Amino acid sequence: MLNPQFFEDVSARIAKVVAATPAAEVEKNLRAMLAGLFAKLDLVTREEFDVQREVLACTREKLTALEARVAELEAARLASGGQK
Repeated sequence: MLNPQFFEDVSARIAKVVAATPAAEVEKNLRAMLAGLFAKLDLVTREEFDVQREVLACTREKLTALEARVAELEAARLASGGQK
């Protein structure tokens, strides 16, 4: 059976080797480039997305309730002979 500690040790050793090579500099530059690209894309965080999803769900519930109320009022108006 594979030992999870083995994978952690290998990962740590690889990270040390990469840090001592030009690959570390490439990674740093790539991260900076991607951060700039993502900033231009006007992305939102997952947290912001989840908040807006909650707001939308509440708004949909209110809209559904208002639509039902309008339908009730229209039905009542029609039942009373269409008078205002």
